[in-house]
Amino acid sequence: MGSSGSRLSKELLAEYQDLTFLTKQEILLAHRRFCELLPPEHRSVEESLQIRVSLEQILSLPELKANPFKERICRVFSTSPTRDSLSFEDFLDLLSVFSDTATPDIKSHYAFRIFDFDDDGTLNREDLSHLVNCLTGQGEDTRLSASEMKQLIDNILEESDIDRDGTINLSEFQHVISRSPDFARKHDPLFSCSAPLRLSCDRSHSVCPSKHPVREAFHC
Repeated sequence: MGSSGSRLSKELLAEYQDLTFLTKQEILLAHRRFCELLPPEHRSVEESLQIRVSLEQILSLPELKANPFKERICRVFSTSPTRDSLSFEDFLDLLSVFSDTATPDIKSHYAFRIFDFDDDGTLNREDLSHLVNCLTGQGEDTRLSASEMKQLIDNILEESDIDRDGTINLSEFQHVISRSPDFARKHDPLFSCSAPLRLSCDRSHSVCPSKHPVREAFHC
């Protein structure tokens, strides 16, 4: 799937375009930005589709630096066993989900995974504490006291924990998001106007969401 040149072949472009809502130009732009993170000697199409970029390199992108969930975002989209690197297809998945036009269901699904810091499929008190700290910051003037944190998490669970098991599952989370669009716009790393990852020459043109995760479509 590829050629020895520096641009994706027409066949591969068509394949990616068929699997995503990305235009050919957006796919080429994403590939170019990904290749900029690679050593010059490894920027051929064939190598760029096989090589992985480290988490540190992805986090160096200006579009991610200001996002308080940047490390979680990269780990959620990584298909590496150690979750410390991204392939080009991982990178496309990330861009697709962060598009302004990605559906609320897609965004809430991945937001839930990002907030699930221990990857156990639920948002427990520790996850919610991490979430609040990411949103408020760790500075002396913004960090909540232990009692304030407990009260806030109690309130979140009271509002969101429908089955009263002490955690928030995906369906409960999506229910809250559907009822509270203001929360989504202000606090969700995928919904927030300050958070979407956009890649373009002028940093203002966003990429469209995938119909399916690219990596799954290519490797199922």
